[in-house]
Amino acid sequence: MPAKRAAEKSPSDEPASYEAAQAELQALAQAMESGTLPLAQMLDGYRRASVLLRYCHAQLDALEQQILQIDGGELKPWTPDAGTL
Repeated sequence: MPAKRAAEKSPSDEPASYEAAQAELQALAQAMESGTLPLAQMLDGYRRASVLLRYCHAQLDALEQQILQIDGGELKPWTPDAGTL
């Protein structure tokens, strides 16, 4: 029942982490796609998902800015073999 609990959270509660937000978004999506939630809970779930998405975008934007600072202001393209040591 994690999906139901996710839909019942206050829409403005900030998640504990990016990973927690992703997990909650997944649970919300599954609950909403199942079609078993009452309409009011669907709306609450949509509102919560909107908050979670904004949080995730903000976390990714902040991480990108940190990477830009580390790389001297230039965001370098990522390639799969570039990560090997």
